[in-house]
Amino acid sequence: MSTIGFIRHGVTRWNAEGRLQGQIDIELSGEGVAQAEALASRLAAESWDCIYSSDLQRARGTAEIIANRMGLKDVLTDIRLRERSFGKLEGTTLDERVAAWGSEWQSLDLGVESDEALTARALEFIEELTEIHPHSRILIVSHGGYLAQLYKTVFLEHEDEHLTNTSLTIAVREGGTWIKTLFNCTAHLHSTEQPT
Repeated sequence: MSTIGFIRHGVTRWNAEGRLQGQIDIELSGEGVAQAEALASRLAAESWDCIYSSDLQRARGTAEIIANRMGLKDVLTDIRLRERSFGKLEGTTLDERVAAWGSEWQSLDLGVESDEALTARALEFIEELTEIHPHSRILIVSHGGYLAQLYKTVFLEHEDEHLTNTSLTIAVREGGTWIKTLFNCTAHLHSTEQPT
């Protein structure tokens, strides 16, 4: 049985501006660092064996803050944990997309990575990870679009809600089935919020 804690990275300046980041390498903002530190404090009371991250700065920076606080030796990076590639849309706001390609921009071929391609690389990574670390508790820091697509694939029932920066989702794999025990939790950001 493997347990994985999935984490969305802390907030960046581009998150705040509503820009699609995709695979452009943006660092955490000051707020994002504070979010990661709050999550690190929460996780420090728990037992986790290792931490993996996307190699993009915003995810890797979040993972490094967590690893340092928890005394984990290394952050292991893998490009298969990168955010979906948004092609020509990367770096743009909604208003800029409408101005450039019209209100039907979502129907155009602008080089966005398909759900199928993203799912394939995500599942390949997860399968490999659970073979390398059987019966382990593993943290993974990745990206909102990536995690949303992964959740749609591995959870039979999936809440269709926005994934908050530094949210924590925990799943246990029993046989070939993933069971959620926590979803999109940000209790560490709100001292009065209870884990859900």
